[in-house]
Amino acid sequence: MLGLYIYAYMSPKLELKTANQFYIYDKNEELVYQGSGNSEWVDIEDISPNLINAVISVEDKNFYQHQGFDYLRIAKAMFVNIKNHQIKQGASTISQQYIKNMYLDFSQTWKRKIQEAFLTLELEVHYDKDEILEGYLNTINYGQGNYGIESASSFYFNKKPNELTLEEACILAGISKNPSKYNPLSNYDESIKRAKVVAQSLVNNKYIDEQTYNSLFQDKIEIYGKNNENNLQMLMYYQDAVLDELENINSIPNSLIESGGLKIYTNLDLNAQSILEKNILNYIKADDDLQVASIIINPTTGEVISLSGGVDYTTSQFNRAIQAKRQVGSTMKAFLYYTALENGLVSSSTFSSEATTFTLANNKSYSPSNYGNKYANKEITMAAAIAMSDNIYAVKTNLFLGPEKLVETAKRVGIKKNLPQNPSLALGTTEMSMLDYATGYTTLASGGYQNELHLIKKVEDLDGNILYENKNESKLVLNENYVYILNEMLANTSNATFSDYTRPTALTISSKLTKKYAIKTGTTNTDFWTIGYNKDLLMLVWIGYDDNREVSSKNNSIAKNIWADTVEEILKDKEDNWYEKPENVEGNVLNAISGKTTNNSKEAAMFYFVKGSYYDNDDIEAVNKETKE
Repeated sequence: MLGLYIYAYMSPKLELKTANQFYIYDKNEELVYQGSGNSEWVDIEDISPNLINAVISVEDKNFYQHQGFDYLRIAKAMFVNIKNHQIKQGASTISQQYIKNMYLDFSQTWKRKIQEAFLTLELEVHYDKDEILEGYLNTINYGQGNYGIESASSFYFNKKPNELTLEEACILAGISKNPSKYNPLSNYDESIKRAKVVAQSLVNNKYIDEQTYNSLFQDKIEIYGKNNENNLQMLMYYQDAVLDELENINSIPNSLIESGGLKIYTNLDLNAQSILEKNILNYIKADDDLQVASIIINPTTGEVISLSGGVDYTTSQFNRAIQAKRQVGSTMKAFLYYTALENGLVSSSTFSSEATTFTLANNKSYSPSNYGNKYANKEITMAAAIAMSDNIYAVKTNLFLGPEKLVETAKRVGIKKNLPQNPSLALGTTEMSMLDYATGYTTLASGGYQNELHLIKKVEDLDGNILYENKNESKLVLNENYVYILNEMLANTSNATFSDYTRPTALTISSKLTKKYAIKTGTTNTDFWTIGYNKDLLMLVWIGYDDNREVSSKNNSIAKNIWADTVEEILKDKEDNWYEKPENVEGNVLNAISGKTTNNSKEAAMFYFVKGSYYDNDDIEAVNKETKE
């Protein structure tokens, strides 16, 4: 053991104050988050003795006596675990926990245990006990996105670490055992149970007497639950997505990510994030379980400028924007109709919208229905089918082309999910993550160019050396003529001229829109989507319940209104920026529903075609009649 300690002493000194530190900056290179939750390392003299005593009592009562390992405690834990034939007790000291938090993952392998032991020796020989305890308290995960005692004290109690009462200290000391279970904001009762365990350990170690213990927690403890530096309660979803992306950047060693000390420059637009949060909270009731996820993107570059994975990070850290898999509903039709345009159909091509049972292979049948069981019971154009989101037209188109065509288009636009080649794919019955799906829509919004979606611009170490920088390489993967025609059709979802057996799906928000947008909504029993864009901005909004219960139809307008209010406010100072019509595309004024020529301005709409592809539906009808005769 003496030889090991000498070898550890001769090893390079571990750096404590930069470990576990992530400095995250917005698009203006303003600091918005630090891994420890504060920009200043708190000295142990500025931490309440109540907290220090509580942490030592419950975590490592012999901290000031051992040299990194509590051998008696290890022996006791081994005896208890062998007796119970399962792991009932652990024996990690504060020094070991600190090393694990800073430098190691939480795998239970012998290699990791040996690494932990040796690094603990290094820590003990290079630093005194107060320095180790100080570092530990500055890097603990206190839940709700708070790392370090400064952040936790401010967030939970609106206090400095030296102002904590005994009760508050017991609550904070209890969190580290399980930050999601024992933080007082989301699990108050569990946190108090744990705090009483901490308080009992203070009695057992003679820091307080029984009378003091009995006086604790007689009244409810007030929990503040706010970050004074930035009160955006959804911002942590963006920051979690940043750290998730960071882990997938191969050029940055995992060891460096785990130890921290990184400066991460992102595409975060705090103004857009603030507007998004305001509008979500404006439409979602605080006492409802209804959840929202949203992503806002610059389609030209693929930069993710705003993101929310839920209504309130303090009550749920599950990031629905990057972790949830949901059915995308009729928003899938945008890719279907691009595929149709590329394979010979045009914006005025017609199919009959009527209740239909499709006979498939192996004598199987499929009977999709329109929303509300409403049908035109006549031929309608592709443009009308998009505007009113007709399901029968979509399935007929998918089967006419062959489902493999839609799957191929989805892969080409950048969707990574392996999609099934079935008739219902056109109706968005497959579950996907929002971030993956957003890649496909970015390709449409950019005019056919696939861009890698990214939250991170570049990453530096603390000395300013660039470890990674996004190069933003665009690749043309779609025909620009057909993308333009598709975008024009998607703009008709807010055009009253396309009203017939039902209304265009975005007509209810048309009065809010001062600019031209391509919009597609999607509805399933459990999900409501609104996705819309122009050249400046792409925004996706999803609402639903985590347990997949049905969403009431009365909530159908929430996603649309969040989308409309947010994009309009973000773009309020910008001019309308629609797509320039390609030279090889021409327009013709036709009846919106039938696609026939018309002189009636109330039913007329502009249809776009690749030059030479337009055909008159009156002529086609005459030919069909003559052929039948």
